[in-house]
Amino acid sequence: MMRLYQMQDSGNCYKVRLAAHRLGLPLELVDIDILKGESRTGDFLARNPNGRVPTLEFNDGRTLAESNAIMFYLAEGTALLPADRFARAQALQWMFFEQYSHEPYIAVARFWHSIKPGGREEKKDRFPEWHERGYQALAVMERHLSTHDWFAGNACSIADIALYAYTHVAHEGDFDIAPYKAIGAWMERIRAEPGHVPMDWRP
Repeated sequence: MMRLYQMQDSGNCYKVRLAAHRLGLPLELVDIDILKGESRTGDFLARNPNGRVPTLEFNDGRTLAESNAIMFYLAEGTALLPADRFARAQALQWMFFEQYSHEPYIAVARFWHSIKPGGREEKKDRFPEWHERGYQALAVMERHLSTHDWFAGNACSIADIALYAYTHVAHEGDFDIAPYKAIGAWMERIRAEPGHVPMDWRP
């Protein structure tokens, strides 16, 4: 069984748990509390020199970091990774978008607003920028979803899982996503997919 070093309320870790459950792949969870510095110990850094979760460990001792890279590995040869060459590249396009234009604002605002004790006050000067850039990312998603059901190809893929993870909890970063009707409908489609589990689910 593969072992996932993770934090339960991290959207990046949720992506991996959700993709694995959708694919019927069992995971052993090892909880790492980043607020206590547990991802910066020598033992953990030997597994992931970048000191971040999620980190996936295989039975032979190899490890793989970065949530989207882990999902790409797990989804190889499955319906969650499009077989069509162009659609596969589209999946990567949106996963890069998620990491560069979405996660740094929506996920970071959520962390400091709802997860890090005292973070709301500590980073109060940063929230206007995070919200401006986060809403820009949501607008990009809304435009795409106004004419497409999914982000890559004609079915739910790891691109959708990547973007769903932090979008569905964006309100915890003080984002209002109610006006984004196409995003709301897309999230309902994802929740209706076979094998879907919420963020608090554990195997």
